[in-house]
Amino acid sequence: MKSLYILYTGGTIGMTPTPQGLQPSRDLAATALQPYTGSLKLTWHICDPLIDSSALAPTDWANWLALLHTAIAQHDAILILHGTDTLAYTANLLALALNPQGKPIILTGSQQPYGAAHSDAPANLHTALTAIQRPDVHGVLLAFNGKLIPPIGSSKTTTEHHDGFANPHFGTWQIENRQPETTPAPYNSSLKRHFNPHTRVVPIILTPSNMQDNAAAQLNPNESDAAILLSYGHGNAPAHPALLAAIQRYTQAGKPLINISQVPHGNATARYAQGNALRQSGAINGGYCNLETATALMMLAAANGWTHHEIESELQRLRLV
Repeated sequence: MKSLYILYTGGTIGMTPTPQGLQPSRDLAATALQPYTGSLKLTWHICDPLIDSSALAPTDWANWLALLHTAIAQHDAILILHGTDTLAYTANLLALALNPQGKPIILTGSQQPYGAAHSDAPANLHTALTAIQRPDVHGVLLAFNGKLIPPIGSSKTTTEHHDGFANPHFGTWQIENRQPETTPAPYNSSLKRHFNPHTRVVPIILTPSNMQDNAAAQLNPNESDAAILLSYGHGNAPAHPALLAAIQRYTQAGKPLINISQVPHGNATARYAQGNALRQSGAINGGYCNLETATALMMLAAANGWTHHEIESELQRLRLV
């Protein structure tokens, strides 16, 4: 019988109505996995407090990583019950920071509470538990709406339907006919992966009203440890002297800055001459990297002093460039 460690962090899946609105409840642990008690040995860890995942802080990640580092050595699989708002962020961080030791680490949640009429929670739990009991499932995956989704490149895409998550570049892990060569290998022990919850990563989105001087002002190397520039299309940005000078000062101060496309199915790459000045100023092309992946990657890069070359090598290994 497989031993399963369940980290219940909160989220809609276990919420109950209150006068103020839906709030997380411990009651989920008593009912949600009852159908699986005959085939799995269950060990629950219920976070105190349980949180709405929109309240997630990096200190929560640090606490969960500590728990999971111990649990993965003592159990055959991990199930993480999580709110959907930041589930993709957590999945990306775990994929990059946690050694799965060849075991499945499955994250799931739901768009509706477990006890609600027509809830998607039982189906999502079934997808997750079915995957956990398969011998060919390893590493971190999201289980949602009948699909297993690779974490690197994944995002929450809707609040209105059960099909809440997608991975535009890597698609789904096909449970009956998977093709490993299309799935990035998200863990590599050759780089230090210490997680520091106090690492400050600033995202800067370029828009017609937030470019040039405004964006440049946000790139203060004394106020952040890494930066993510969300530029246009294929990683294009205005060749504005103040912006380029700010990027150059930032990167020359030893702070990593990654340039990613704000397009959901975008690719920041050296395609257009318009983006050349940005690359020359020290920005790293993030390729297919999305905001969720870039956030986890930059937190680890800054905390562990990864070089420009090491970040580029990691992006290549993850098949993002």
